[in-house]
Amino acid sequence: MTTFQEMGISEPIQRAITDMGFEEASPIQEKAIPIALAGKDIIGQAQTGTGKTAAFAIPILEKVDTSKKFVQAIAIAPTRELAIQVSEEINRLAKYMGISSLPIYGGQSIDRQIKALKKVPHIITGTPGRLLDHIQRKTLKLDRISAVVLDEADEMLDMGFLEDIERILKETPDEKQTLLFSATMPKLIQNLAERFMNNPELIKIKAKEVTSPTVKQIYYEVKERDKFEVLCRLLDVDNPELAVIFGRTKRRVDELSDALNKRGYLADGLHGDLNQRQRDVVMNKFREGNIDILVATDVAARGIDVSGVTHVYNFDIPQDPESYVHRIGRTGRAGKTGLAITFATPREIGQIHSIEKASKGHIQRKSIPTIAEARESIQRAAIEKMIQLVEEADYKQFKQAASELLEQYDSIALVSIALKLLSKEQKDIPVELTSEAPRYANKSKGKGQEKQRRNYKGNREFGVKGGNGKRKKTSKSSRKKERIPLSGKNK
Repeated sequence: MTTFQEMGISEPIQRAITDMGFEEASPIQEKAIPIALAGKDIIGQAQTGTGKTAAFAIPILEKVDTSKKFVQAIAIAPTRELAIQVSEEINRLAKYMGISSLPIYGGQSIDRQIKALKKVPHIITGTPGRLLDHIQRKTLKLDRISAVVLDEADEMLDMGFLEDIERILKETPDEKQTLLFSATMPKLIQNLAERFMNNPELIKIKAKEVTSPTVKQIYYEVKERDKFEVLCRLLDVDNPELAVIFGRTKRRVDELSDALNKRGYLADGLHGDLNQRQRDVVMNKFREGNIDILVATDVAARGIDVSGVTHVYNFDIPQDPESYVHRIGRTGRAGKTGLAITFATPREIGQIHSIEKASKGHIQRKSIPTIAEARESIQRAAIEKMIQLVEEADYKQFKQAASELLEQYDSIALVSIALKLLSKEQKDIPVELTSEAPRYANKSKGKGQEKQRRNYKGNREFGVKGGNGKRKKTSKSSRKKERIPLSGKNK
């Protein structure tokens, strides 16, 4: 591997990279940075988690002229979270350069953003809609920028941002550098590159270079109606410190997070219907450990970077290998180990094999834990908690009460009750989730599926749609039939 020092990067950026704890460049950085430093346009095919932010941020920072008081580069991202994350990483890399990056996105006060824009940051990161809003208000001018980044381009097109992106690019100079990064390369992205890029060089990072060896991958074959009970059992057995559970739709996320809370777990949901304040509240609770389970859709989870995630659960199977790689990339970071668990219905086993083949990884099949194993895990966790409390020796004020209790009751009975109190409360409450049909039921993604994905306009989180981009209509009676009761008895 190549070190950043060997790549000829300036000393201030090298100092910042050292502060961030990095020494060697990732494959996408090793390939993209020298080409970008030479001023060439780039199409980089790489998934989230490969280090692509630094791959485009470092060359841009090298070209920023701090003596010029105007916006010199923009990075366009599909979600608020990713726009914020990109801006934060740029600011970390620019720590010793006197260069500033500002994120602008929907959901935040536009007046506050206008005030921040008046300070003339060197680099802007933002979502398409809010960038276009500022351009129309004339609070953001792009006529003198020298670089444009399109990050997660396939996601932006899937979310219906193509026209917004085209309108933004038309506001930029013809002579500029364009860096496009995308997990997949559908025809729409190729067309976009032909129209707005100048002889771009294609850099492709193979899946085998992005699947983290620190993440153990397993799957369970589970019927749709049994998924929730199996999930609860696994949460009891695994006892994750921090877990992210992925659901296919907003409805799924809401129902699943509510059901988990009814069963006594600390969970909250994240999806596109939440406003920015609500999203910030959920993420702060997760980062601070006030909840230990985050339930999210794919789009809402874009850009989420929380250290310490030990488990990822794919409650609904990902729609393609790229989404799978992105999901499991939430765990096993910074050299730590992680566990990625996927639920597959009998009809979806073929998709597991397709994901395994495309990601060059091994997804081990396992048997569902028994009720006895789950109870044993709960008891073991309670015992470990009791030992920890004893070792901390913070119980002196209870000694007198303990002595009095021991005079009246058996010591084994008292310890048993203490362990019961320390155990996670299990509420045997019947739970009802709406059945979700798989988006792609075929064993592999063929041309018809790719066409369906391209035609899927708007936000992907709104449930299953047909190939023409229109929502399938269902009658009240058919919707009622979809609801499958899952009670504690279905074990």
